[in-house]
Amino acid sequence: MDIALFSPSSLFPEDDDSSSPDETTETQQSYVERSHEFPGMELLIREFSFHQLNANLLWPGTFAFAEWLVQHRSSIEGRRCIELGSGTGALAIYLRKLFCVDITTSDYDDQEIEENIAHNCRANGITPVLPHLKHTWGDTFPAADPDWDLIIASDILLYVKQYANLIKTLSFLLKSYKPKDNKAVPPLDIEPNAAEVRLPRPAFLMSWRRRIGKEDESLFFTGCADAGLEAEHIGSRVYCIKPRHSAVLETI
Repeated sequence: MDIALFSPSSLFPEDDDSSSPDETTETQQSYVERSHEFPGMELLIREFSFHQLNANLLWPGTFAFAEWLVQHRSSIEGRRCIELGSGTGALAIYLRKLFCVDITTSDYDDQEIEENIAHNCRANGITPVLPHLKHTWGDTFPAADPDWDLIIASDILLYVKQYANLIKTLSFLLKSYKPKDNKAVPPLDIEPNAAEVRLPRPAFLMSWRRRIGKEDESLFFTGCADAGLEAEHIGSRVYCIKPRHSAVLETI
């Protein structure tokens, strides 16, 4: 597994080297707990001071994606969701608290990540904790009959060498989708001046904010096309990916 060569602290600069008042460190500074402002909500999130799989912090794209989802709430309300690369679980926790979304978290097959997501669920009043699946991209998926009609992720294109494995997992989830029932999506409350985005079922909704070389980035989208998946940029660096020949994405 490739490891990103940057310091997590560079994304959260402080005025000096001392801890801020709203930070607490735990056993041997293995964790840092921070208050994070999401649209209309503050969450207390425990992050790893360091984690070899880079599940140690909130990426900037998480907050941008949260803003987009609030503005296009119809894209997620009434859906059964799974988040890939959940990391700390912050986005899933936010969506559960704000929209009561049926959402499952997932990340590498790593016990520490699962336990930290559970901790953050409890710290923010989510009990019982969100269901979680430990899964390394490209491996056999732990759920043989996936019934999630919306897959979400933010800033997961950092590791170019993992694109083939990611696309393998996406293809399985999208092409093996089996709905549990035919329950219709409830009426949508559309905000003034905001376009309603109707997503096909199933769909992968991805926000990608971290900048990498265009050649590297294009490898992911080319790989999706080769796997029979269609990608559409729907604004603000948010992409909808769906199986080819599935229902057409509509923007009203």
